Amino acid sequence: MESILSSTLRTVPPPATHWRARVARWLLNARTRRQLATLDERQLADAGISLSERFAELEKPFWR
Repeated sequence: MESILSSTLRTVPPPATHWRARVARWLLNARTRRQLATLDERQLADAGISLSERFAELEKPFWR
């Protein structure tokens, strides 16, 4: 039981405690999603991303 709990806890990323790190992450999310929105179907296929996966990612708010 203890090994299961400890392995589960290791997979959860630590929270961003510093506000600058949090804002930097939000900016990165927004920038990469803007770039994702510009890719055509061929580029998405090259990256292994389906249209539905792209749509789901673009629907997320910047803080997720």
